[in-house]
Order: sequence, then structure tokens, then C-alpha cells
Amino acid sequence: MKRLAKWRLISLFAILALVLSGCGKPYLSALNPAGEVADTEYDLMKLSTYIMVGVILVVVVIFVLVFLRFRRKDEKIPKQVEGSHRLEIIWTTIPILLLLILAVPTVASTFKLADVSPMDKKNTKALIVNVRSHLYWWDFEYPGQKIVTSQELVVPTDEKVYFNLKSMDVKHSFWIPAVGGKIDTNTDNANKFWLEFDDKRANEAGNLFYGKCAELCGPSHALMDFKVKAMSRDKFDAWVTAMQNVKEPQKATNDLAAQGQEIFNKSCIGCHAVTPANKMPDTARVAPNLTNFGDRSRVAGILDHNKEEVKNWIKNPETYKPGNMMTGKYGNLTDDQIDAVAEYLMGLKVQE
Repeated sequence: MKRLAKWRLISLFAILALVLSGCGKPYLSALNPAGEVADTEYDLMKLSTYIMVGVILVVVVIFVLVFLRFRRKDEKIPKQVEGSHRLEIIWTTIPILLLLILAVPTVASTFKLADVSPMDKKNTKALIVNVRSHLYWWDFEYPGQKIVTSQELVVPTDEKVYFNLKSMDVKHSFWIPAVGGKIDTNTDNANKFWLEFDDKRANEAGNLFYGKCAELCGPSHALMDFKVKAMSRDKFDAWVTAMQNVKEPQKATNDLAAQGQEIFNKSCIGCHAVTPANKMPDTARVAPNLTNFGDRSRVAGILDHNKEEVKNWIKNPETYKPGNMMTGKYGNLTDDQIDAVAEYLMGLKVQE
């Protein structure tokens, strides 16, 4: 019975592995690559897996063959092979060859993916994004376009996008699983790398990818999400133009929103900008830029994008992101005032 229970347990784990292998979403899973970097890394993962499985199969076959064919039938001691040069050459050469098979493409890919030379050229035409990580949100600056946004990264498809990453408080790690590997954001130096978003596979994912913080940074580490909107170059240029056209804070569209804007200007404007112009140094950005808040797909990176969730977030952000810097800042607002502020924020749109 114990043996039967053991085999049942093994079968259960095998079935779970098969089922869970299909759980990856096209906007989140590293097993559904959606760009050149992700393709390269996925190919390396497959290569290393093939080598590992191949070694296991060879060892198992040899073990079974020896077990069945060369079982001891008497008390004679088998011929000893200690010091056999032939065997030592074989079991030394084979691992070296396997390591070379894995090392050569890995090293080549490492140098290829580390090439950020276009970022250092004067008057470069490459799209560069300065990523700044905070507890627990993300800031995205486009220095060439002179605009800043937060929580939702907007990128063109089918071209390399270069990133210059730094942290404003503690170590974080920037990761878009479906598009490329993770890279740390440090407080004392900037890291650089590039990603490419495939247009066809972006469309399959609904033109929206999920980003994560991959470095334990505090109680809300798992909630430090951001979204990536990938679109064609024409649509990206239209978005940039729409952002650049916002020179002054947008006016409220109705009486309730007007009340919210007045409250916002008294209580929130000291931390949150509502214009995208790059006028402040990194250290002065203490809260997300809200210029296009109404166009976004999530509230605080994790909640559904609707007015009710905005109100819930303003009332008690600690409930949703423990340890965040906004906790306790708006406890003096009444429900009516919060409703007005939420109405104003949902109207902050740069594109229809």
C-alpha cells in the first residue's frame, strides 16, 4: 500500500506540472516571449534544459543497462578500472563539450544584450527612457521628448528601447517577464539595457504587458507593479505629441470635477504633478505624475481603473499597499471631497 501511495503521489505531481505549465499569460509569462531579448533568453533556457534532460536520460539508460545486464551472479570481484586513461578522458571531455555548447551562445548573447552604445552617441535617435523606482511606484522620463509619466510605460513596437535605471530609495529590480530579463535599480549607480517589443505578439497580448519589481524591497514588494503599453510607432508619436501639448493642468470637465481640482490644488499638488514637462530633478519627484491618469489601465498599479477604486485608494492606501508613502496624507478629506477628487482625476486624459 505504501508503494502504491508513493506512485500516486508521483503521478499527482506529474499532472500538476503539466497543468501549471499552461498557466502563463501572454502579457506576463517569460515562457511566452514577446521580443528579441525575450526570444534570446528563451532559446538559452531551452538549450540548457535540453542539455540537462539529455544528461539525465543518458545516465538513466546506463544505470538500467548495468543494473539488468551486469548483475553479480557469483562472488567474483569485477575488473577494476581505476586509473583508466580512456575512461578519465571520456568523462572529462564530455562535460567540457557540454559546457562549451552552452557557454558559447550564452557569452555571445550576453555581449549582444549588453550593447547600449547608441545611448552614448551625441544626437542619438534611439528612444531612451529614464526609469526611476520608488517605494512602491515607477517613474518614467523620456529625456528626448521632454515628458514624464508614471506607473504606465508607453513604448513603440519593433524597435529597440533603451533604459537608464536608478532607484530613489532602496534597491529594486525592473522586470517585464514577457519581454526580457530583470535588471536591478541601484541607489548609487545607473544600470542600462535595452528591450524590443514585437508588434505581432504585442497585439496578441492586447498591447498591454505587466511589469514587476523583482527585488524584495519592503512590505508591498509584491504589489509594486507597473504596466507597459506597446503600440506602433505612429501611435506612440501621437501619444508623445498629446503629452507635449499639455502645457498647463487640464481644466475640470464638470462642476464636481472642478471642486475636486480645487481640493487637489490645495492638498495634492505639492507631491503630484499634472503636467508632463520635465521640470524637476529626480529627487523632487516624491509621488507619481498624474497627467494622463484617466488614460491608465490600473489604479496604483494593482486596482481596477474606475472611480470607486480611486476613492478606495485615497481613503486608505495602507489597505492596498502597506508601507507606502501616501498613507495618512489625506485622512482629513471627507467622503464628498474624495468623490470630487476622484472625479477630477478620472478626467485627466490626454487622448480620447
